[in-house]
Amino acid sequence: MDFKRSLLLIIIIAVVVVYIADITGLFIKPGVPETNTSRVLAAVEVKNYQGERLSSITDFRENSIKGPQHVNISNYRLEIEGLVTTPTNLTYDEVKGFPDYRKVVTLHCVEGWDATILWQGIKVGDLLKKTGVGADANTVIFYASDGYSTSLSLDYIEKNDILLAYGMNNVTLPEDRGYPFQLLAEDKWGYKWIKWVTRIEISNDPSYRGYWEQRGYAIGGDTSDSFFA
Repeated sequence: MDFKRSLLLIIIIAVVVVYIADITGLFIKPGVPETNTSRVLAAVEVKNYQGERLSSITDFRENSIKGPQHVNISNYRLEIEGLVTTPTNLTYDEVKGFPDYRKVVTLHCVEGWDATILWQGIKVGDLLKKTGVGADANTVIFYASDGYSTSLSLDYIEKNDILLAYGMNNVTLPEDRGYPFQLLAEDKWGYKWIKWVTRIEISNDPSYRGYWEQRGYAIGGDTSDSFFA
């Protein structure tokens, strides 16, 4: 009897050990992927979207005023201030927490080249809804980490679903393209596509002149018009 009881005890212990090993993944079953040890591969740039050939993320000339900027994302805050109900500071992840959108938009540079990209980002209008906008506001001014600035009308922002992009062609926005955020000023010349955005000011000054506007470029920046004022 002692032998049988001992044998039964051993069998019970063995069953329990196998069960625990199975649910904890100690034993790897043949043919079953190791999901808990999977490796994440780098994103691959897409070259076509819905039948449209896209430009490469490298098809841009470097023409920023101080060269590509390095933004320490751990300290990054997007400031939204001016004629708003609630001035706000948002981390990179908080901005990305807004509903995201994808849109194919072509950037036209005054130098004569263009690039058509699948952009991913959040609506500037959604940011403004969070802060609230003053009744007399009519202008949105954007500032960058390198001292660059430009402005767009509030009406243009709201009517065109303008995006603040953090991705292009299915990859994270590279540093030389404005990481963490670049403005997609569609149907505007490239000098309106401000990169490395750090601050947004809501204003009632439609005559505000940013970096290139102070140097003779048109405030409106429409691609249908000359870029000179």
